[in-house]
Amino acid sequence: MIHYQLQCATGHEFDGWFKSSASFDRQAARHLLECPTCGTNAVERAIMAPRIGGKSRAPDPTPPNPTPPAADPPPTPPATAIAGPMPAEMRALLARVRREVEARCDYVGPAFAAEARRIHDGEAEPRGIYGEATEAEADSLADDGITIGRIPWVPLADS
Repeated sequence: MIHYQLQCATGHEFDGWFKSSASFDRQAARHLLECPTCGTNAVERAIMAPRIGGKSRAPDPTPPNPTPPAADPPPTPPATAIAGPMPAEMRALLARVRREVEARCDYVGPAFAAEARRIHDGEAEPRGIYGEATEAEADSLADDGITIGRIPWVPLADS
């Protein structure tokens, strides 16, 4: 993966991760990149300092410090992220989204990526579909300019 610092035409800066430089170029040319702040599709790479890995072979330019180090500060407790239960309002909204998708779209299961590509290429009737795709399949669809969305699929209360 390649990390780029990106900038939109209005000056907002944000990060982007791409499979390759060519992947960034294809997505930018098709205006698939969007500024998360203002929504514009005029996005380009911002100037950023290069990241150079490895250890330098040059001697350390700073001489060793003859004074003993100060006492270590007290240890900082480790940060822990504990996911709490999903708020009821959010669960209800996601359940409503699920019901709408199930009522209005065709379930294509694990054939989602292939069917999305067929619809995009005009080989199948345009319609709303939903199903499953691997991360690699989703990346491939995005690289080819096929827009998809990921929706958290919450269990329905009546199931």
